[in-house]
Formats: sequence, C-alpha cells, structure tokens
Amino acid sequence: MNILKFLTAGSVDDGKSTLIGRLLYDTNSILDDQLEAIQKANRKNDDGTIDLAILTDGLKAEREQGITIDVAYKYFQTDKRNFIIADAPGHIQYTRNMVTGASNSDLIIILIDARKGVIEQTKRHSFIAKLLGLKKVLVCVNKMDMVDYELAVFENIKTDYLALANRLGLEDVDFIPVSALKGDNIVNKSQRMPWYHGASLLNYLEEIEFVEAKNQGWRFPVQWVVRPQSADLHDYRGYAGRVLGEGLTVGEEVLVLPNGSRTRIKSIELNGEQLQEAQNGSSVIVHLQDEIDISRGDYIISANHPARTEKSFEANISWFENKELDTSQIYLLQTHSKVSKIKIPEILFKYDIHNQEQLYNQSIGLNDIGRVVIKSADEIIFDKQNEFLENSRAIIIDPRTNITVAAAIL
Repeated sequence: MNILKFLTAGSVDDGKSTLIGRLLYDTNSILDDQLEAIQKANRKNDDGTIDLAILTDGLKAEREQGITIDVAYKYFQTDKRNFIIADAPGHIQYTRNMVTGASNSDLIIILIDARKGVIEQTKRHSFIAKLLGLKKVLVCVNKMDMVDYELAVFENIKTDYLALANRLGLEDVDFIPVSALKGDNIVNKSQRMPWYHGASLLNYLEEIEFVEAKNQGWRFPVQWVVRPQSADLHDYRGYAGRVLGEGLTVGEEVLVLPNGSRTRIKSIELNGEQLQEAQNGSSVIVHLQDEIDISRGDYIISANHPARTEKSFEANISWFENKELDTSQIYLLQTHSKVSKIKIPEILFKYDIHNQEQLYNQSIGLNDIGRVVIKSADEIIFDKQNEFLENSRAIIIDPRTNITVAAAIL
C-alpha cells in the first residue's frame, strides 16, 4: 500500500495540532460525530472559529491546558495516498515522546513560528531527526498571517535553518510558508502569498517520493519457533518473523546468528501458501534445509552480507527516564525479539543541543542525547545506521521497573 508516515514536531504553541486539524478538516476526513463534538467544545480561537487542535488533543490534561503531551496518531487518505500522522509534543520534558513518534516515520514536518524563528526545540528536533535517519525534513514556517505574509520573514528563517541543517548534515530539506489557523497553503494554495510558487502541504505530501537506501542483504529476526508436534505435522519446524530488506529467496545460502551455522532456505510460507521470495516487511515462516538449534531472538541472514556480532560497542542514546543513567546498573537491551543483559560502564560524551558540540565528563539525564559504551552478556546482532537502518535501533529497559529508559542508535 502507498502509505506515508510523517511526524509533526516543533516548540510549544507553534501550531502542530492546529495544522493537523486543518489538514483533516479541509480534506473532509473528520467523522460527523467528531465534528459535532468539537463544535460543542468550549475551545475557540480569538475570531470565534473552531479550535481545530482539539482533534488531536485526546488526553483530558491536553484539553485543559491546550498543549500536546502524548504522541497523537491520526489517519486519513486521499485518492493518491494513505497517511499516518504522528503529532509530537513540543515541551522539552516530552521530547522522549517525540523520539517514539519519529522512530516510525518517513518524514518529519518541523514547524517554526514565523514570529520566533529557529529556537532551541527546532535544533533539538532536527538533531533527533538526523540521529534517527529520517528520510526527509519539511520545514513549515507557520503563523505567516501574524507577520503579514512577508516574504522577507520566510527567507530569513529559511537561511537560518539551512545553516543549522548544514551543521547537522541534513541534506534533504524543503520549506513551505503556511498559516494553519487560516488554512493558507495547507490543502489549497494561498492567494495571500503570491511570491510562493511551490506546492501546498497536501500536494507536497501526496507527491513526495523517497529513494530507498540499498541495504546490504536482508535480515530475519526470529520471533517464534513453529513446532506443532501434532499427528498431522509431526516433523514440521518453521521460524516465524518479519523480513527486513529484500532478497530472501528459496535456495539461498544463509547464516544463523549468533551460533554461526550455515544452511539454505528450503521454503517460505505465507498464510499457507508457498513463496519463491519474501518481500520486505512481510511476516512469513521460513523453513531451512538442515536441523539447527534456533531460538527466539536468533537471526537468519544472508550469508553474503553478514551483520555485526559484538558484545562491546558504542551507541548514541536518547534518555527517557527522570532518574539519570547509572553506569553501575544492569539494564536490558532489546533488539527486535532479543533481550540481553547489559551495562553502560562509560559515558563518552553528551551532545549540546544548541550547537551540537560534544560535552565531556557529563551525566546523562532526562531528554539528554549522548554517546556511550555498551557491554552485553550476549552477542548483539546489529548493523550501523548507514548500513542497514532497520537493524540499527534498540531500546534500553530498567529490569527493576520494566520501564523503557532510553532509545539506542547502534
């Protein structure tokens, strides 16, 4: 299916929720009961019109305060494409929620208030977008109605952001001037900015295409060993999981990690049907020619393109927990279905969000991003982000509370 997953991010009151509400409202993507509910709501704009931000503010605290706290997901479609929208909170203390939304997105829309320009949260969210390897950045300069739709304001912000993008190494950035409140350049082109000759936001989202990075081979993390042991399926043994990458075909030589055994793909099964090749993202059952001891969390991968297998390595982490990282504490690292005991004995440095400098001899606390050394009790199977994005991420869990305390980019 032609699905675009995108995230809106920005600082507090930049208009993220209003922009999504306007997109849904102007594309007639709101159900009648939802429309009736927001019309009866007390939240109104200064001009008496409906506050469309209420469409994505699902929590009671969000409605009371007029802010976004959790990531809100909305779905809509046009004749050209299906969309999954993640509305990320703007407050610094909810940056961890923004990381969660960004990890599953193809594109990030960074909103900038035309009156304020590039600020700290702009830098923070752009930095996270770079760390997570998002394919595209779209900067929407919002509230153009409050600066009289001036071209000079838009161009100055564009210049400032391009300087930031250059420092971060963000290479694929586009810009659209908008007013989410008034609907300028959201669904339809605005007549109030004749100097802008690009597409409206909706047209941009409908037409944007991505050049997929060519992964080295494919990866198949085993989620479940299928062994019915029934009278009809006495010898049945399959390995269920989700395919990462292209090229998993019947007859191909494969490597089983971490034990290092080699064999070949005997057959591929999907919903009871036999396949010659498994597509990227499909959930299948793989059968091997040889009987090999394989458990949940092991990997079946292309023998021609093996992954990294290490017990000690460096990683970037984004810290989610109020309690600081404890270098003496045992944590759990989860990569796909594999969970391993780890320690983080050394903090190499912490990133300064303002200027992207590396700060040494620092602790890592809530919303900090830093680079650390991870030592694991088991062999961790992973790839570098520039080698195989889908196999370069993990989460870190505190086993005492079962809380996810960090995201890791390996």
